[in-house]
This record gives sequence, structure tokens and C-alpha cells, in this order.
Amino acid sequence: MAARALMFQGSASEVGKSLIVAGLARAFANRGLNVRPFKPQNMANNAAVTADGGEIGRAQALQARAARTAPSVHMNPVLLKPQSEVGAQVVVQGHVVGTAKAAAYQAMKGELLPRVLDSFTRLRSAADIVLVEGAGSASEINLRANDIANMGFARAADVPVVLIGDIERGGVIASLVGTKTVIADDDAALVRGFLVNKFRGDPQLFADGLEMIERRTGWPSLGLIPYFQDARLLPPEDSLALDRAPPIKPRARVRIAVPILPHIANFDDLDPLEAEPCVDLVRVRPGAAIPGDADLVILPGSKAAIADLIALRAAGFDVDIAAHRRRGGTVLGLCGGYQMLGKTIDDPSGIEGPPGPAAGLALLEVDTVLTGTKILAPMEGQTNDGIAFSGYEMHIGVTRGADCRRPFARRRDGTPEGAISADGRVLGTYIHGLFAQDEQRSAWLARLAAGPCAIAYDELIEDTLDRLAAHIAAHVDLDHLFSLAR
Repeated sequence: MAARALMFQGSASEVGKSLIVAGLARAFANRGLNVRPFKPQNMANNAAVTADGGEIGRAQALQARAARTAPSVHMNPVLLKPQSEVGAQVVVQGHVVGTAKAAAYQAMKGELLPRVLDSFTRLRSAADIVLVEGAGSASEINLRANDIANMGFARAADVPVVLIGDIERGGVIASLVGTKTVIADDDAALVRGFLVNKFRGDPQLFADGLEMIERRTGWPSLGLIPYFQDARLLPPEDSLALDRAPPIKPRARVRIAVPILPHIANFDDLDPLEAEPCVDLVRVRPGAAIPGDADLVILPGSKAAIADLIALRAAGFDVDIAAHRRRGGTVLGLCGGYQMLGKTIDDPSGIEGPPGPAAGLALLEVDTVLTGTKILAPMEGQTNDGIAFSGYEMHIGVTRGADCRRPFARRRDGTPEGAISADGRVLGTYIHGLFAQDEQRSAWLARLAAGPCAIAYDELIEDTLDRLAAHIAAHVDLDHLFSLAR
């Protein structure tokens, strides 16, 4: 018998769909149900590698963790990864099928729907309930033709919908009522009710607001969910999370600076560091300078390393990084950031943009050639200091050069990985997920004279998911939601 399914769509972007689905996944899993998350189409450069050798959006990997199940490519069958001048990389059921600009992708969506429905059917056959997350806003009726992300999927799969509004940004009544006004009647008929998210203050003050939305839409209120302060502890999916105010760290003993470039990817690599009370993680936007007192500069992953190199130089970050190194500071490049640290990045096939080489920062004696084969794989081994690591690699390109003779790490089979400069101050690696491991993070903090780590990161994530589940369950009738699923 096929599992029940319920879809959560937003009246706008960034209303908290991903977080609510994660919380519900943990809440239903805690009740002993076999839960699967599903997002038909996602756009994000924060991705995760699955055990079956593909990639999905980071949010779906977190939702799988919340559901206590292994991530699968079928949880996010279509992933769009914005990539410089060539548009977006299109990943279908975990694997790259090409690139497309916005108009061309709109024409592709009809062809992708069967693959989306195939993945949905596979998940449904192995679960008690599938929690489906929409993308963007349900009211984007200009994109309704061939839609596979919101009402188009819900109609094709015959899945009932819960609409979510965000009261924090203001105008939630207009947002929810406006959605009912603009969407087609057949789409509106799929909506079983609405949730209002991120509420602050006395809920009695919004009782009239809920009643007004019910009266004008004909949809019942399914709950008013207060703002969940600790959402910041969970790995974010969207680069908008980079704009949030940093936590105040009165006990910070080490400063780590991260230049924020236009095509930043897999920036959740930084989350475990930001969670440490002793670490002041400074996100440096173009127009600002990398702090002169930074202990470590990290160049994170990039979906378009050559374009981000251009942006880095235009912002003057190359001058700041060179000065940082002259002062004795350490520089770490992760994935695309590793490529930027080398002498050249060559793109002979025009994977990221116009074909040809680009000059790197020349802080490492290595060169990178971008190839057409994307490497997606878990990775285990030991870093050069003898500490075990477990992470993953997700990149296009092969990096070679003299500094690779001083590898950053060795895989379990002994194969060298990454590079270190002769003076040991510049390091590059393709390993993602390095700082999520407590021993690795402790070693880095000790190297920076900040002492061992103060948190157990996996325990922090698990505890936060449990508290999120309890938070939602306190304000939403889970039995009623389950009954709405079909």
C-alpha cells in the first residue's frame, strides 16, 4: 500500500518550509513512523552526496537525517545549481544532465515530470508518510505552466497541500489571501489549510488575523508556529542565510575570516566553526576588508571558481589575503577555494563560461583543469596530522602540482589528497564536511591557539532537531496533519 503524502508550499520564498518539514519528519519519526522527505525541484548550491553516488539539496539531506533515514537521490530528483554565465547546472536523480538558462529550463520541465513522479513513487513505496516540500512561492502563476515544483506536482501526484505564511516579514494576511486570489480554482481545491510561521509575542493578538484569513480563503488554520530561535544551529540551504546577523561571542579567542563571493557553495562547511563559542567567524562582503587580525582565512567552495576569482580580485580580497599571509596567517581553500589558491584554473571545454585558462592566486604550486566528469563520492582517511576524517568530495576538476607532494590528507587507500605550501601556511583540499568532526575541529582550533572544541557537533544537530520537533508538535496537531495526508 502506498504511503500517505502531504505537501507544504509557501505563500512566498523563505517562509520556513524546509525547517517545518525537517521538524515534522523528526516528530513523526519519533512516533515510530517510516518517514521520507521529498522536494521535486530545488535550486541551491549547498548540496550533499548520497550513498548511492549522487547529489541532492542540503535541506533534503538534513530532512532525511531528521527522519532517521539515509539520504537518497530520489528525495530531490531535480536540483538546479546556478553557475555563472552558463545558467544553472541541471542535476536529475543525482547526476548532472547539462546546463540551461532560465528560459530553456522552463521548456525542459515537462520532460522532467516523469522522472520526478518516478522518484516520488519509489519513496512512497518504502514509507508510511512522505512529506513534500514545494519551492519558492505557490503564487508564482507566471511559472505555473509545466510546473513541477508546486501545484503542478501536487496536481500530477494528487497530493493535498498545506500553505505556509511567514508573519515575521509582515503582510502575512495579504500573502495568504493573495495566494488564494491568484491561483487557479483547481489548485486552490488541493489546499487543506494553512500554517503561520515565525510568530513572536502573544498569540492571542493574532487570533483575529487567523480568523480573517480563514474567512477570506475558506481554508482552516492548522496552527500558529512561534519563531524557533535555534534554527540558526541547523545547516542552511539558501545563501540568504549568509545575511543573518552573526551571534555575539564574548568568549571568542580566534577570528576566522571568510570572503563571501557570488557563487559560494557548500558553505555549511563553516557551520560547525560558527557554532563554537571560541570562534568569531567573520563573513566579509565585497566593499569590506578582510580583518587584519584574522587568524585564519577560509576560501569556501564555489560553483564557478573562475567567475569567483574575478569577483575576489575586484573586491581587493587578493591583496588582503596576500597581506594576511605575510603577517604569518594561515589560508585554507575548500574545493573551489582550493582551486583558486593555485597558479591557474583552465576551463578548456567552457564548463563554467568562456573556454580558456585563468590566473589563480598562486599561493599554492598547483594547477587545476576543469573536466567534464563530476566527482561525487564519500571520502575517508587521515589528514596530514594523523587525525581521521570522514567527509565527501563534490567537484569538477583535477588539481596537480609540486605542492601536492605535501598532501593535505591521505584517503583510506593511501591515495594523497590536497596540497600544502612549503611553509605550511597555505592548505587546499577537496574534502567537504571536515569541520563537522569534533577531532578535526579541535585540531584546527588548537593550531590557532584557541583550545579544543567546546561542542559535540553531531549531538548539537540531533538535539536541535528533537527540540524543533517538540516545538512544532506543541503548536500543530500532528494527528490532524496525518489525517490530511492522502
